[in-house]
Amino acid sequence: MRTASAGAMASCRLLGQVWCGCRRGPGVRPGPKASSFGTEAGRQLRRGGSSKRSGPLGDQPFAGLLQLENLTREGLVDVLKAAIVDQRGPLVMLNKPPGLPVTGKPGELTLFSVLPELSQSLGLRDQELQVVQASGKETSGLVLLSSCPQTASRLQKFFIHSRRAQRPTATYCAVTDGIPATSEGDIQAALKLEHIDGVDLVIPVKSPSRKDFQEGVKRTFSHFHVVAMGSGCALVQLQPLTVFPSQLQVHMVLQLCPVLGDHTYSARVGTVLGQRFLLPAESTKPQRQVLDEALLRRLCLTPAQAAQLPLHLHLHCLHLPGMRPKEAPMKLLAPLPPYFSRTLQCLGLRQQ
Repeated sequence: MRTASAGAMASCRLLGQVWCGCRRGPGVRPGPKASSFGTEAGRQLRRGGSSKRSGPLGDQPFAGLLQLENLTREGLVDVLKAAIVDQRGPLVMLNKPPGLPVTGKPGELTLFSVLPELSQSLGLRDQELQVVQASGKETSGLVLLSSCPQTASRLQKFFIHSRRAQRPTATYCAVTDGIPATSEGDIQAALKLEHIDGVDLVIPVKSPSRKDFQEGVKRTFSHFHVVAMGSGCALVQLQPLTVFPSQLQVHMVLQLCPVLGDHTYSARVGTVLGQRFLLPAESTKPQRQVLDEALLRRLCLTPAQAAQLPLHLHLHCLHLPGMRPKEAPMKLLAPLPPYFSRTLQCLGLRQQ
């Protein structure tokens, strides 16, 4: 199993040429260059921040988060244009805020639903954008769009081939409530999706049979690397090698270290006399994450504010193939959201 080295993670090379014969529209200018995970996080930490970020947060602890119920279609297009990290050739890279679903039911406000308006606003004329790679609703970070069908198809085939070869193409940053037992390792779990009490939930399956796999159970794999530890929490890099809903959240729960802000699966981790253990997934209903008093103090949060804590899972880096057969792979990077950086500052999590 191959993983990106720490040295490779510290470099940054953005896509700079056209992938196919599709013509680029006048569009927006490229956004500011994103630096690497360690460098960007370190720089944000060293800024010190204002009292709004590092002190008590008041009635709206996470100002600036996306409130879809208060947005129009035009408003969402403006948000997405402001979130553009770079636009090169037919590719558009966004730094998606948490809370924005990529797809949904007809009539719902989603990324997919406003792609025609976004394409027009970027001057792409008849070359409508399509989603190549994106993370889940509550996850922040990179979204890769393409206005060229050939480019999109080529990249999707690249991602599929990479998964089959167990080569990670995406690196996520996460803050976990708890510290993994080892600093680095692989997580393997058979998972299934079940509809329980009106909610689709991911359930681990122990010793799955052939029939289980025929009925939708899937083997999932992720690699993790602990970057920093402090205050009973960890800053972790996660690289999924398979694709399954909520895979990374469930994998970290199986390590007894739920992602901070996971209000769906964190309840499966119980504690007795300071010892953590797994509760039965089938019978443990989702609930707001409960943090201990010491952690709340470090985060300068009340329990009510912690119940609104956004998921600290950020798609930070995507690896893409080079433009030509002999060119080295390229990397797209998205800076951490302000609330994520504030949490790192409060917990004293720095790259070692």
